[in-house]
Amino acid sequence: MAPVKMYTTLVCPFCVRAKTLLKQRGVEQIDEVRVDLNPEERQAMMDRTGRRTVPQIFIGDTHVGGCDDLIALDQRGGLMPLLQAA
Repeated sequence: MAPVKMYTTLVCPFCVRAKTLLKQRGVEQIDEVRVDLNPEERQAMMDRTGRRTVPQIFIGDTHVGGCDDLIALDQRGGLMPLLQAA
């Protein structure tokens, strides 16, 4: 399974929702980067994605986007192939 990296904060309901969906799809490990604890990581996230909001989700080298983007990808049938493309 492809590695999953997610930029998050502690109190983000969208982060919780995204993690739940990924776990339902078989993801056992998420590299979680807490941007609320480290301002440098938030800046790195913004430089990498052009976005300020969390979550920002990467599957392998692919930037999926936020929670709504992840859900839409799953509904289109694109999430599992991306996860399995390791």
